Amino acid sequence: MKLPSFFKKYFWNVDFTKLDLEKDSFFVISRILEYGDIKDVSWLFKKVKRKEIEEVVMKSRELSTKTANFWSLFLNLNKNKILCLKKSYQKMRKTHWAY
Repeated sequence: MKLPSFFKKYFWNVDFTKLDLEKDSFFVISRILEYGDIKDVSWLFKKVKRKEIEEVVMKSRELSTKTANFWSLFLNLNKNKILCLKKSYQKMRKTHWAY
């Protein structure tokens, strides 16, 4: 499934025309959860199963701490099981990007 054209702004570093929601679902979901607005997230929840979105929140290391916290509350997920919220990951992230 091709993505709507209004998503193009979130995929500046890849060839947008080659993205497919089924093949690239983890990447697409991560980007929309991180950068999308209400319209984008609404579209995502209509097209993707909630379970798949929850899995991305749990396993993605691309989400910021702020985004992961928000989605953990919104989806009622256990924060202790979200990879990007684990202390070891946050410590490693700061050594690579101190800002």
